[in-house]
Amino acid sequence: MEKEIFHHPKAKIQDYVPVVGRSTIEELRALAERLSGKVIQNINSTFTGGGVAEILTRMVPLLNQLGVDARWTTIKGNEEFFGVTKKFHNSLHGRKEHISSEDLSLFLEVNKKNVGELIFDGDIIFVHDPQPVALISEKKRFGEKWIWRCHIDVSNPDKRVWEFVRNFVAEYDAAVFSAPNFTQQLPIRQFLISPSIDPLSDKNKELPSEVIDSVFDKYGLDKDKPIIAQISRFDYLKDPLGVIQAFEMVRKSIDCQLILAGGTATDDPESEKVLDEVRERVSGNPDIHILLIPPESDIEINALQRAATVILQKSIKEGFGLTVTEALWKGKPVVASAVGGIQLQVKNKFTGLLCHSIEGAAYAIKRLLSNPEYADWLGKNAREHVRQNFLITRHLKDYLLLFISLYYPSDVIYL
Repeated sequence: MEKEIFHHPKAKIQDYVPVVGRSTIEELRALAERLSGKVIQNINSTFTGGGVAEILTRMVPLLNQLGVDARWTTIKGNEEFFGVTKKFHNSLHGRKEHISSEDLSLFLEVNKKNVGELIFDGDIIFVHDPQPVALISEKKRFGEKWIWRCHIDVSNPDKRVWEFVRNFVAEYDAAVFSAPNFTQQLPIRQFLISPSIDPLSDKNKELPSEVIDSVFDKYGLDKDKPIIAQISRFDYLKDPLGVIQAFEMVRKSIDCQLILAGGTATDDPESEKVLDEVRERVSGNPDIHILLIPPESDIEINALQRAATVILQKSIKEGFGLTVTEALWKGKPVVASAVGGIQLQVKNKFTGLLCHSIEGAAYAIKRLLSNPEYADWLGKNAREHVRQNFLITRHLKDYLLLFISLYYPSDVIYL
């Protein structure tokens, strides 16, 4: 078992007043008071890589600033275990995977081992995603309330895998999903809470032009040629090979370059294989730049997004897609697949352009590169859409209401 030691973010809760208004922050403080004396323990599988870890890194310190005792621990697992949970992840998204009875036994064995090693010190145990879902077997011994937070799209899962996971989920007090169409029939209460970004984090704050220039110099990139960028984990579900095909179609008629940048996650052993395939596919093409961005490189990611002409997110499946949120917040024109939570963010032809194929992505990119005024208009609408719906202050409010509802069910309307 590992426990996170936080470096408090530079941003304090009052620093969000210029972004969202004083009344929003006062409301958060009032809600936090209702949880006085309660400990919220978040449990997931990694401190780095992916949207869940990124959200918790920002949210847990801010909850503590509001007076809520929020903590974060992770389960332990070897490469074999994370290989199984990656297959779970893909299967729950609807991709066909061979999951053997030995895989299921290993999953249960590692969860059981973690039960013996974890210190359960929360009044509310907040478990994120499938990897630690079986910890619920200790519900009677630890914690007053248990919540399962699903960050992925389980609208069309492999039935066998979902049934296996569902048996555990049904034992929780509540489940949280990111979008209405992600939910499944469950015998427990369900809440709908979209993820968020932190506008004051290194990844999203305004950057001076010299910082952006220094990042481009570091990677040997040219800012003068139009840039199409996809910033994502190297994952088959992010379709990096489809991104390359779409770019090649655009490149036939418009002189531009592609940046595929991202990292790997400690709980995703498949990502190195994907990265190798991508590098092999683009070998020798000077207009395609494959950048492996190490963890804690938020300023670099911010700089790449801000310098991009068009940002692409050509996911085959997507839980929510925080890289899309980041791009919209920066006022960038976005082309994204019409899947998962992306559809909550990209309102087609108003906050961005949705696509359904490689050819559709190429067409949308060409449209934006050929019409910068339209691209700029989409970007302005996009930023305001994120301000209203997908900032961390709204996310904090939803979680506080969720926690309160477990103790005062008659006081809180379902989210």
